[in-house]
Amino acid sequence: MATKTVRLNWNPEEEFTLYAHDDYKVVMKPKGVSASDLLPMALAGCSSHDIVSILKKQKLDLRELKASVTATQDDDPPWRFRKIHIHYTAVGSGIDPEKLNKAILLSQEKYCSVYVTLRDAVEISYDYEVTEG
Repeated sequence: MATKTVRLNWNPEEEFTLYAHDDYKVVMKPKGVSASDLLPMALAGCSSHDIVSILKKQKLDLRELKASVTATQDDDPPWRFRKIHIHYTAVGSGIDPEKLNKAILLSQEKYCSVYVTLRDAVEISYDYEVTEG
């Protein structure tokens, strides 16, 4: 079983900095991203990484993958996430939309740890499109 450690450092200038297990730095608000934005960002990043990997293994001419995430949270503390919707756009030549959909489903069902962790706690939906380019 893999174990990863991430770190956070706060300094007197009210800057929160997160460090991934490989020391990659993410700056949080007030100068960077909000903590709650990290959750949908993690979901988009995890699933998109899987989708790109799957489509490349199929030797599809994928030139770009975009993901736009809309997250709905409660208005009052603790601002629980209720819904997360991801819209994927695959850009390339001759990409079969069904293969894109199958890659998304494989990510959700088999590979994306963030999706698997969230799926019982948050309503997650998606749609997709393929554009030539």
